[in-house]
Amino acid sequence: MLIAGAALLASAPVAAQQDAAPGVLIRDTFPIGSTDGALCQVQSVLRDTVIVGMFDRVWAIYCRDAAEPVGHVFALRGDDALTRIAARQGGSSCSADGDCTPDASGLARSRRSLRQGETLIVADGLAAYDDALRLALESIAQDRAVPGTIRMATTSIGDADALARIQVASLPADRALAEGYRQNNSGDYSAAAVYFESLERRTDAGETGVEPSEFTLNRALQLSNLGDFGEAARLFAEVDRVPTTDIVQLRLRRNFRAIHALNRRDTGGAIELLSRPLPAVSSAVTAPGGGIAITRPIASGLNSGSGSIAQLADDTRLTPEERAMILDAQAQQLLGTARRLAGDLAAARNDFAQADAAALAVRDGRVTTIVRIRAQTMGEAALTEEAAGNAAAAERIFTDAITLLEREYPETMALAAARAKLAAFYARAGRDDEALARYRSVVSLLTQQRRQLTGLYNQMAPYYRLLIARQARDAGAAEELFAAFQLLVRPGVADTQAVLARELSGGSGEASSLFRQANTLARDLERARIDVARIAAAEPDPVTAQLADELRTRIANLANQQTATLARLADFPQYRAVSQDTLDLADLRASLLPHEAYVKLAVVGEDVHVLYATRDVTRAWTAGLSRAERDAAVDMLRSTISVFEGGAYNTYPYDAETAHRLFVQLFGPATREIAATRHLLFEPDGAMLRLPVNLLITDAASVTAYRARAEAPGGDPFDMRGVAWLGRNAQVSTVVSALAFRNTRGAPASRAARAYIGLGNNTPVGDPARVSGVRAADPNLATGCAWGLGEWNRPIAATELLAARQLVGGESSVITGDAFTDRQLRERSDLSSYRIIHFATHGLVTPPRPNCPTRPALLTSFDSQDSDGLLSFDEIFDMRIDADLVILSACDTAGQASVAATRAAGVTTGGGSALDGLVRAFIGAGGRSVLASHWPAPDDFDATQRLITSLFTATPGTSVADAMGRAQIALMDDAETSHPYYWAGFAIVGDGERPMLPAVQSAEGGAAMAANGAM
Repeated sequence: MLIAGAALLASAPVAAQQDAAPGVLIRDTFPIGSTDGALCQVQSVLRDTVIVGMFDRVWAIYCRDAAEPVGHVFALRGDDALTRIAARQGGSSCSADGDCTPDASGLARSRRSLRQGETLIVADGLAAYDDALRLALESIAQDRAVPGTIRMATTSIGDADALARIQVASLPADRALAEGYRQNNSGDYSAAAVYFESLERRTDAGETGVEPSEFTLNRALQLSNLGDFGEAARLFAEVDRVPTTDIVQLRLRRNFRAIHALNRRDTGGAIELLSRPLPAVSSAVTAPGGGIAITRPIASGLNSGSGSIAQLADDTRLTPEERAMILDAQAQQLLGTARRLAGDLAAARNDFAQADAAALAVRDGRVTTIVRIRAQTMGEAALTEEAAGNAAAAERIFTDAITLLEREYPETMALAAARAKLAAFYARAGRDDEALARYRSVVSLLTQQRRQLTGLYNQMAPYYRLLIARQARDAGAAEELFAAFQLLVRPGVADTQAVLARELSGGSGEASSLFRQANTLARDLERARIDVARIAAAEPDPVTAQLADELRTRIANLANQQTATLARLADFPQYRAVSQDTLDLADLRASLLPHEAYVKLAVVGEDVHVLYATRDVTRAWTAGLSRAERDAAVDMLRSTISVFEGGAYNTYPYDAETAHRLFVQLFGPATREIAATRHLLFEPDGAMLRLPVNLLITDAASVTAYRARAEAPGGDPFDMRGVAWLGRNAQVSTVVSALAFRNTRGAPASRAARAYIGLGNNTPVGDPARVSGVRAADPNLATGCAWGLGEWNRPIAATELLAARQLVGGESSVITGDAFTDRQLRERSDLSSYRIIHFATHGLVTPPRPNCPTRPALLTSFDSQDSDGLLSFDEIFDMRIDADLVILSACDTAGQASVAATRAAGVTTGGGSALDGLVRAFIGAGGRSVLASHWPAPDDFDATQRLITSLFTATPGTSVADAMGRAQIALMDDAETSHPYYWAGFAIVGDGERPMLPAVQSAEGGAAMAANGAM
């Protein structure tokens, strides 16, 4: 999370001003660290104690996550320049260059300097930010923003869920509840869901004075907001089983279910829910004068950090009658929304007026929740006026909503959403330049705050269309489009920064303690700044003036503590973040090899956009099919590959025509280039998360020839030899994000001393074992929401693991039977010693029943101690490995799953994919790349064993992608295994260019073949 300096980080370089001192850069503000994005910002200091001459200048250096400057650059004339700097630094002495004595807080400092004529330029600051000091000095000296890389510690993470878990664990129950509501009001639905889920499990939740079902109800709403309608419905039903007559709980249930209906576009259902009568509110307490009196006790509480104005004025401090009144106002607004969507504009306009009046009736509207409801009401009223043809009125109302949120909810998702609504209004009106300007402010805000566009897809849809249309005449459109695409993250998807957060937050060492402390300080800083903003907007009086001064003092103290904490955290190199959540297009292209192409899908609203990039070319287009058409095509293809019906998994003749048509519709402008690409880096979205792209067909003639053979007398529709699969020429690596790919490509190879460990063939329970014919969970064996013990009686044979160990040779191991338990895996300290980790067992990803929660796991053996026979998401994520490759030779470890499948460990996903489930858990644990399956791995014709074993026969130094490609082609060319069910299911997630087996160097330096049967 960005704290101080957020506005600075958004600033662009401005033109240098004239000055009598030649060679000295004079700018108000400019970014540094452009290689990895502007991590730090240099800002001119207009007044400083060291400035005594008209040609002296001072700049402050701000870096992300540091609330105070991490250093300064001085451009001073005179022989006493160093003396003046030393006096300013208050006791820290430095040589002209090199290390300094620690400052008053004990932090290490460093200094760099150079002389230009009569001017001495000095960069002085915290040693942990030495890269920033160096770049700032060079930029000032060269009169330009010098590009370069900044390596520094950061606690900012791209996954709101992971950060929320860190925060909620350290908060008292009442503050956790208030924080959950604040996250919801700010539009951070995924993080809010984490707070309410945590409160459901906490033993101290009763201290909040809130009925426990409210936590479940809130979590249901957040999941609905994120598009997880099935899990939300399950939780709503769970709440309904708890009877209540409480006026607040009844209204919460009504409103949240209505929002759920609107999320599902069920306007009729929403109107019916909102029209049901509820017990009237008997009385309501309104503060005298309608305001909130800030008394001495309240001021004292605020200053001590025990609360905030947002809390005191929000749901947890309101009377039940006041909460009920606010919820009735919200219900009126929701009713207006439903009627607007149904086309009843007159009724909707009246509903919005009533909703706003009802909200203002509670404490004159000076309640945090009311601000959000009023802003939502204004946005809906504006849409109503637009629909009625009153464009001027609509624009005014949109603008008023933004002004309200800028004052009460600055730098939040709620504000970003309001700005996006106005931008979409401009786009619909054909005011493209104004729309782009507003959209860019949204992107800038979210980029600074390290947030994504979750929940804003529909409002942002015109932005992407405008950029794609401008490519031909705007050279910067592709760069802007790529940056904006990176904000389109499926709900809660973690990137490498979330892995950092997980490792740090769960530890017990000094670095973990510092990390948690930094996040606590960040939260307290944010709340204190909001409090100051609210006080500034109130009527001035002596009490509020004193409180504001006290809060500003507290902010300064917190900022100093936070900067010191981050500087100490930088002493732990394993926790340094060298790149941020977004990647420049130039950096991506520089990471590509000459034979590679990167293709990203982005589903925005009903549009499917595609971005294609090589080292030399970038272009984007909107696919020639709607979202619904693409979903239908993917569903059709999946239904021919592996579908559970009649108590068994079945495969049908493949729909080759649909596979070719989908290839052309998705990649039309670049079909020739993509078909000819040797290594395709594919970042899927939406329905394509469930379908490996390599089974699309590139040539219509091969489809025609296949169909003629299949339909001829005696033809076999399962014999698909000769079909022009995309995967025949292009080896595919699946990419979860551009940044993750770049980081994986730049990561050093595993330092593990041992070659291989294989794990699987669990010990059966009770009945004699029967070897499984398909690596898939059997819902028929489930008991309720628990997998039946019969699952453990179908172990995967160890043949594949034993063959791989023999082929790899060296220090290799195979762990099976009683030794293969989740407890023993948790306790092993040597897993980081293996370069390849290979699981051949059942993967349990989708739940046994549609209404059951999903707990993704790999099946293991039981034991008499602390083992439940499942290696869960949490347990995988907490493992410490150092593997170049993790192989998950199981079922559905990268394929179709419910949205909840990966939320169990704080990493969520959308689109029905588990690519961010078990796969990401292993990446988070330390795996560079993961080989995972999109559907149950088949054992018919020894297909899976042949495929996986063939990887280990590759010549040392062969890339994983090439080894996989050759193994797949061998199955394509066999009539029995040419159907894509047998060869296309496994996906390389990560960088397929890494070697499968390392090349062995001879004494003369040449590559030598490994004597392990690799030929």
